[in-house]
Amino acid sequence: MNQLLRLQKQLLPDLLEVMRKRYEIMRHIQLMQPVGRRSLAGALDSTERILRSEVDFLRTQGLVRVDSVGMSLTERGTDLLSEMEPLIKDLFGLTDLEVRLARRLGLKKVIIVPGDADQSDWVKKEMGRSGARLLRQMARPDQVVAVTGGTTVAAVAEMMTPTPSLKSAMFVPARGGLGEAVELEANYIASLMAKKTGGDYRLMHVPDQLSDEAREMLLREPHIQEVMELLREARIVIHGIGEATKMAIRRKSSPDEVAHIQHSGAVGEAFGYYFNPNGEIVSRVRTVGLQLDDMGGIESIIAIAGGRSKAQAIAAVCPAVGNDVLITDEAAARAILEETEESGEEPSNQNGSFHKQHQA
Repeated sequence: MNQLLRLQKQLLPDLLEVMRKRYEIMRHIQLMQPVGRRSLAGALDSTERILRSEVDFLRTQGLVRVDSVGMSLTERGTDLLSEMEPLIKDLFGLTDLEVRLARRLGLKKVIIVPGDADQSDWVKKEMGRSGARLLRQMARPDQVVAVTGGTTVAAVAEMMTPTPSLKSAMFVPARGGLGEAVELEANYIASLMAKKTGGDYRLMHVPDQLSDEAREMLLREPHIQEVMELLREARIVIHGIGEATKMAIRRKSSPDEVAHIQHSGAVGEAFGYYFNPNGEIVSRVRTVGLQLDDMGGIESIIAIAGGRSKAQAIAAVCPAVGNDVLITDEAAARAILEETEESGEEPSNQNGSFHKQHQA
């Protein structure tokens, strides 16, 4: 099969491009269904005329259904899309990219989806679908799953579906809230994951930034103590990664705090910690929730973030936090590896280096 594909690349390169184009159409239909032709054309940056001929072909093959509410995949189309995914990754170099990026960041596993989340919200949804599928694969009965807030983790929640082993899961927010749109808060995301899977959840109604006195007082509250105990029992943590300055502004930090974060060279943020390009902590926000000291006992730490603009943040945060898995997109992956090749930097080989050193 691999030899045949190599021959096709040389003799029939157009055939592979047609395959990828039709795969992209089917993938977008799956994410958007039911969807009209105009909306689909906009998402694919195509014209309705070109799209019409491709959809007609897919419909005659029994892969796409077209009715009054829009287009959707048939069962046969859904099965074919799942079968095609690893092939498409191999054909267009994403499998090799996953291996190289995992080696570069010292991770056990990297999952890369095509595209750039900076350019298309549908790439973020595809990362969410990959995250939801990974959680289903990793699920065990009666586990605790801790989640942070943000748009990409919210995309995972949106893509969750009922699974017997997740029905007994407990979803808990890993951090306090940032005071932003409720649908991006960790509390809402934990509750949505529970609703989608049939699991249970707990809420933690505390702001993300607290004075030391307020923090100590809240930690004595029985409900907060219960949630903190669940967090310490978490088997899986799934979190986003933010660009440092943007996260400081989202937290409504003071101008002096934002200036300090900028002057310290911080590029990435996770769990209230700000990291420079070497993965060193240059600032932090003390709040109620998971701390980096707590990460050593967690079985699987999953980061999900994409977009070329987040390449530096991802490269700084993942080795420092001790992530096992990264879900990202092609643009971020290539940007990280390009920077590594330009600087001649050695690949990381210490998974979880920060929290192991920190605990020592």
